[in-house]
This record gives sequence, structure tokens and C-alpha cells, in this order.
Amino acid sequence: MAYDADVIVIGAGLAGLAATAELVDAGRSVILLDQEPEQSLGGQAHWSFGGLFFVDSPEQRRLRVKDSRDLALQDWLGTAGFDRDEDYWPRRWAEAYVDFAAGEKRSWLRGQGVRFFPVVGWAERGGYDAQGHGNSVPRFHITWGTGPGIVAPFERRVRAGAERGLVTFRFRHRVTGLSRSAGGVDTVSGEVLAPSGSARGAASSRKVTGSFELRAQAVIVSSGGIGGNHDLVRAQWPERLGSPPQKLLSGVPAHVDGAMLKVTGDAGGHLINGDRMWHYTEGIENWNPIWSRHGIRILPGPSSLWLDADGNRLPVPLFPGFDTLGTLEHIMRTGHGHTWFVLNQRIIGKEFTLSGSEQNPDLTGKSVRGVIDRARSEVPGPVKAFMDRGADFVVEKDLASLVRGMNALTDKPLIDEAALRRTLVARDREIANPFTKDLQVTAIRGARSFLGDRLIRAAAPHRILDPKAGPLVAVRLNILTRKSLGGLETDLSSRVLTEGGDPLPGVYAAGEAAGFGGGGVHGYRSLEGTFLGGCLFSGRAAGRAAAKAVG
Repeated sequence: MAYDADVIVIGAGLAGLAATAELVDAGRSVILLDQEPEQSLGGQAHWSFGGLFFVDSPEQRRLRVKDSRDLALQDWLGTAGFDRDEDYWPRRWAEAYVDFAAGEKRSWLRGQGVRFFPVVGWAERGGYDAQGHGNSVPRFHITWGTGPGIVAPFERRVRAGAERGLVTFRFRHRVTGLSRSAGGVDTVSGEVLAPSGSARGAASSRKVTGSFELRAQAVIVSSGGIGGNHDLVRAQWPERLGSPPQKLLSGVPAHVDGAMLKVTGDAGGHLINGDRMWHYTEGIENWNPIWSRHGIRILPGPSSLWLDADGNRLPVPLFPGFDTLGTLEHIMRTGHGHTWFVLNQRIIGKEFTLSGSEQNPDLTGKSVRGVIDRARSEVPGPVKAFMDRGADFVVEKDLASLVRGMNALTDKPLIDEAALRRTLVARDREIANPFTKDLQVTAIRGARSFLGDRLIRAAAPHRILDPKAGPLVAVRLNILTRKSLGGLETDLSSRVLTEGGDPLPGVYAAGEAAGFGGGGVHGYRSLEGTFLGGCLFSGRAAGRAAAKAVG
């Protein structure tokens, strides 16, 4: 049997690049396929904020954060809530990933030139009991260079492999079938799409100009999730989260369509946990969109007052940055698909970070001067652009005008000015009360006990209605699609399993297509900073295992 390469990797995102890099290191020949043009190499990782989950890192220790492998595993398991028979491999992957994050992950990346911002973020704080959801300590490490800084070393390794003749790129190749010509899956077939000059992330032509068929001893599926396919998101939307909202923003381009999951399933791969998904509740429409329905996520500090569509405060502990899916579940029960942040300029200037490499030019460009300028500015430039141009932002000097602006953004007026004023006055009164019963005020004070939050993420407690802190700001928040938490079931060697639990011969999966490991390493919820790392860990495992199998 003549093969075109030792291994075919389907999907040139971060997981695919990590797998290919490992195959190159082992001297294996690879064909790397992707339906998008070359300018989209790196996939969704390019657009990311570059957050990575580490345990007991030097950055944490310098900030006096005490962390451990056992504490991190407690947090992971309490967050994941594994409760299904098919969670056997996801749980094994979770344990292995926490070991990786507490062990060689940081040194492995540093060995490839990756560096990290010195201030650690505290994402998904939970707010329940010690064994429940959330990070007990800050663990969100921002890559110096954001998403592109993570992609760069793996792209460099893969391109070096191409120069050695080990890697062949086949862009604009859309896979439609996996089949066997011998004992295992060794044939990849599909359609060749018309060349496209579309910018990264922008829609590319779907005109078919030909077909292809390629053979290899092994196939690695690293094609991503379903976040750009709203029909599939709605079809798999879990009943526990209520009915899906009528309006969804997209945190990923349309080509993140989940089509390869069905192709692999049709070939015998077992898909599990399709109803587990990770969508954000703080989405805003991008005033300068790159793809259709392009949304940006606000990474908020703890001080914004979070209201439902009718103006009621969200219940404890659904504060900004505490429990993404708990908040989503509550919102879907209200009968509306949007909520509001109400705050002021002092808070937005200190606490709003926008997710995405393009929204953080200082960090992405590795500019120390840019970071200093951001810290000194009243409102960072990217955030100010949304205040001035964003369709979801209302900025006014007084509360009456703010409420009129908020009501102008909904089909009918829902916010009562008098009721909102009472809520704000009551909240503001608690700022001067050292014995406050307002748990959000307590949370703000708790956040500022961490040096990282006090420096760059949590404004000093003050009255929202303080004229000196104005103007007032209201932000309409939408549901933003992002990640699939389920996918192809895999063992710890990233081998795709069949429904009966046996390996599907010749097929491996990595990244979001594999639920970031095992078919759902996160369970029901994520601790954040674990998606890029999941792509790297599972991609590395797939590449190493496939290299041994074809050796």
C-alpha cells in the first residue's frame, strides 16, 4: 500500500500545529489539511487572549499566591461535576492535565520562547463552597504576545518541518469522508475549495473546484468545535440551561462548523457530551467586525452592578467573573436573552478588559510602553472605542438619561428609573459600611486583598453614582458562543474510541474536537485558561502517540 504521508492532520489550529510539531520532531512525514486559506493558520488560538492555567507557578508565588496540585484538582473536579458513565476518560484526562499544569507545562513552553505577563488573573471565582465550582486562587496567566504568542513557536516548528520536506500544507481542502482500505482508517477524502484571499477570520469562498483522496498510516482530527454553527449550537443546547436565546453573537468565525465531528462519527468515532458547552454571558457586538455576528467578550472586574433585562440584580454569587454557566442558566430563566452592566467611567477604566488578541495591542505587540500607557490612561483605547462606537454601550452624565438610553436599546422599555435609582443608592450606601451585608461589596474588598487585582483589575470601592467617578455607563450584554466542551471520546494516547470503547484503528483526535481531551476534560464547566492548554496537551499527546504507531 502506497501512502502519501505517514500521518494526515486535519485542522491547522493550535492542536493541529502541536501534533504536527511532535510528528516532525519524530521524523514523520505529515500532510496538514485545512479548509481555510493559509492566512488563517493557527485557527482560533490566534484570536485568543492567550490565557493559560498554571499551578504553583513562579508568577503566583511572587504575588504570594499559595497553590498546589491537590488544590487545583479539587477545584477542577468540583467545577467539572463529572457524573456520567462516559466521564471515565474525561476524568482521567483532567487528572493528567492538572499534573501537566503543575509540572512541565510552563518549562516546556518557556523552552520554546513563550513568556508570561507577571500579573496573574483570577477567573471563575465560583462563590460557592470549597468543593464547588471555581478557582480557589488566581491561576489565569496571560501570554506575553497573547494568542499569536502561543501559536508562534508551534508554527515555527511546523514550518521548519516543511523546509525539511516533512510537512506538506494543503489549505482549502475540506474533508468529507474517512474510510478504510486496509485494517484501519487510512483514507481521507473531500473537496478542494477555490483559492481565497480572505483575511484571517473573514468568510471565504465555498466554491468547490475539485476533489481529493489521500492516504496515510494514521489520521489526527483537530478540526475544532461548533461555535460558529448556531443551528448546531441550538440543536445541542441542554435543557438544563433553558431555551437557547433568539440572539446569539459569535465568538468564532463561521467556518468553526463542527462538520468534521460528524465525518469522524460516521467513520465509527464515539461522540460524547455534545450538550456540554461553554458560552459567555458578557458578549458585546464588535463595532468593527471581522466575521458575521462577531462578538467580543468583556473580561470584567468585580464592581459592575449586574442586572437582568428588567433591572433586577442577579442573585448571589452571580457577580462579574464568578460563574459563567450559572449566570447563563439564570439568564435563560428570565425569559430574556440579554442583561446589563451598570457602572461608571472609573470602574470601566480599571476593570474592563476585552478578550482577544486584536483588542489588546499592547500585550499582543509585546509593548512594555503600551502596557504602561494602558495603566496610566483613564480608559484604555480599545475600551474607549466601544464606549464611543459600540451598539451595546450607553454613556450619560445622569441616571435619567442613562435609563432612557438603555430602554432605547430594547423592543419595549423594561428599566424603571426609580427602581434602578433605589438599587444603586442602596448599593452605594453599603460602600461606607464596614459591616456590609451586600456580598458583592464584600467580594470587591476580597478581590483587592490580592495584589494583582488591586493593581490592575479591581477599582477601589466607591459609589457608582459619585459624580466625580462619572460619567455613568450601561452595557447591554448578549450571549456569545465560544467552545464545545464535548467531542470525540479519546484515551490518554488521544486515540479515538468507538461506542464499544475500543480504539478506532488509525484515528486520533485533539483539541476542541476531542473536548480538549477524552471527549470532555472540563465536564460541565471550565476553570478558564484551560482551552489553549487543552489544545496543546492533547495535540502533543496525539502527535507523540501517532509517531510511535507509524514508526
